Amino acid sequence: MLVHLSVRDFAIVDALDLEFSSGFTALTGETGAGKSIMIDALALALGERADANQVRQGCERAEVTAEFAIDALPALQAWLREQALEGDPGRLLLRRVLERSGRSRGFINGRIATQAQLRDAGDTLVDIHGQHEHQSLLKPEAQRELLDGHAGLGRLAGEVADAHREWQQLSRVRIEQETHAIARNAERERLSAQVEELSQLALREGEWDSIADEHGRLANAASLIEGVHATIDALSESEGAALATVCKALLRLRPLAQWDRGLGDVAAQLDSIEAQLRDCAHELKRYAERLDLDPARLHAVEQRLESLHAAARRFRARPEALPGLLDEQRRRLQDLESASNIETLIQREQAHRQNYQERARRLSAERKK
Repeated sequence: MLVHLSVRDFAIVDALDLEFSSGFTALTGETGAGKSIMIDALALALGERADANQVRQGCERAEVTAEFAIDALPALQAWLREQALEGDPGRLLLRRVLERSGRSRGFINGRIATQAQLRDAGDTLVDIHGQHEHQSLLKPEAQRELLDGHAGLGRLAGEVADAHREWQQLSRVRIEQETHAIARNAERERLSAQVEELSQLALREGEWDSIADEHGRLANAASLIEGVHATIDALSESEGAALATVCKALLRLRPLAQWDRGLGDVAAQLDSIEAQLRDCAHELKRYAERLDLDPARLHAVEQRLESLHAAARRFRARPEALPGLLDEQRRRLQDLESASNIETLIQREQAHRQNYQERARRLSAERKK
């Protein structure tokens, strides 16, 4: 219900404020009194097209504000929440500002709104007879809603609309599949070839890191052997080795600790260092026993690395990402094969079409009654 209309500098109107109460209201007057101007101003607030000539002569802008009570319009209240345009409970404020330049701005409950939003809100609020844009009774969808509401067919009409939507969606999918069948077959063949190649490569998750480490070890085996033996010599084997030096230091220091207990802590630290040096030397000897030159294994590892690098270049991916790429290509191929089953799509489309037609015939018969 319209409860207040405020007009400023619109057409020949300087200022107009109208308060409306419940019930029937009649505005009468002679020709030229301004009745149509008030209707035009209200239409502007409801999203009607603006015209710069509507701004009062000598003014920079015109402004129209319409306030409505919407307690009995839950659908409109829900629409306002969806559009994030809520205002005071049970109230709706529509405002339109028209500049002399022809530019206009709309507001719903104080928030900037488009002309289309003003029109959508206005269509649920006012019927201006004589201005066809606001005559809801002339709209076929409004006529159907009234008829279905009177006959209690709202639920069946909703089922028909849902069935039609599902049928049309399947029809679009089927047409798209048929239209792009050649391209889709080419894509399926390409994916099949990629999946086969990656499957034959048989790269396990984490294999790239392990084989790269092994290659580094095999390729530098000679340097590793030489360096490990040199380290063993420096620790325990050569003259003046670290372990022997620490042992000599301990032999000199232990007798002194009985005269000064402060030296006992240093001796304990040297004991720990000696044990650690012995452990290091032992581990290095064990490592040296396992380490050997294996040209055949090095060749095999290098071939494996080269095949992985080549595949990575072809697929434009990092070598370690190839297992994940294989899984992804398999999923895409499976989806493509499922979507390409035209016969299944046709059967589903026909079933949904039949479902729609059956419900539509029932609805049509009830509407005729």
